[in-house]
Parts: sequence; C-alpha cells; structure tokens
Amino acid sequence: MWRTFCSWLLYRKMGWKKDVTEPHPDKYIICLAPHTSNWDFLMGQIYVGAEGMKSNFLMKKEWFFWPLGMLFRHLGGIPVYRQKKTSMTDAMAETAKAASEFHLCITPEGTRSTAKEWKKGFYYIALKAGIPILLYGLDYERRLIQCTKTIIPDGNLEQQMNEIKQYFKDFRGKKPENFSI
Repeated sequence: MWRTFCSWLLYRKMGWKKDVTEPHPDKYIICLAPHTSNWDFLMGQIYVGAEGMKSNFLMKKEWFFWPLGMLFRHLGGIPVYRQKKTSMTDAMAETAKAASEFHLCITPEGTRSTAKEWKKGFYYIALKAGIPILLYGLDYERRLIQCTKTIIPDGNLEQQMNEIKQYFKDFRGKKPENFSI
C-alpha cells in the first residue's frame, strides 16, 4: 500500500520519471547529487518508497532530536557526529563487509549550500568494503531521477572523483545556484 501510494505520488501526481539502468547488487553506495534543498531528502524517501527499496543515509546528528530522531532512525538515518574524531568511513566499511545487504545513500556535497569541495567518505567506504557506487542524479528541471552509471572504486581517487562530478554536470537541483562541481 505504501509503495502504491508513493508510486502514484511521485510518478503520476508530481510527474517525475526515472531512468535507472544500473543493476542494484546486494551491497552498494548511492552517490546522490545535486543536493541543494531539504526537498531532496523528501524526494529520495518518496522514490525509495515507490521502488520498494531500503537504504540508509547519513545525516548530521543535530537533526536527531525528539521526535524527528525516531522518525529519521526508522527511515534508515545514521547520525554523524562531526566533532568526534572517529573514522566513520572505517566503521561503515566494516559494517558493509559484515552485512549480507548494505545500501547507503550519501550526498557528496555534504551541504545544501554551494560546496567548493565534495566529501570523499562515500568513495573510501566503497573502496574499503569492495562495493560499487551507483550514481543517482535528481533533476528538478526535467523531473528526472537517473542512475545510468556505476563506479567501481580502484583507488585512483582524483580521476574517479572527476568522473563522478562530470556525471552530475547537467543535472539541475531544486536550487541550481547551490550546485557546483
């Protein structure tokens, strides 16, 4: 029932389309961009509901206050404590290796504002865990959710981050002025 409702809302009522050609193995990271508005989270949750997917996501711990914290955890949220000097990438990679299924969505910009440098944690998690990165783009102008490329991390960070950024160059976020590659 939830899946039917989300599908109706996203594809019929809101008029979005999807172009997803990449296979989704048991373990992967979704690299989602552009991330220019809080609406991106809502769109992602509706899409996940429409497709019957399960995916965790990282979010700054400040959002995990009562009662939102309970909701975000139920939806798959993992709080990020940015002040602590722990290796979130190592912990996530170990979790991925130990799990039979692992689906984690990360917005590499790390903020809804214009980001000069993208965060690279998603890449390191995938590299350490030996799992692929699915590139998902949200294009508000075309009302399109697209995933037509997978990156297999090989350790050549600079080259592969450039390839990832180039994939997203033509996507228009909700607030396009907040997106920069």
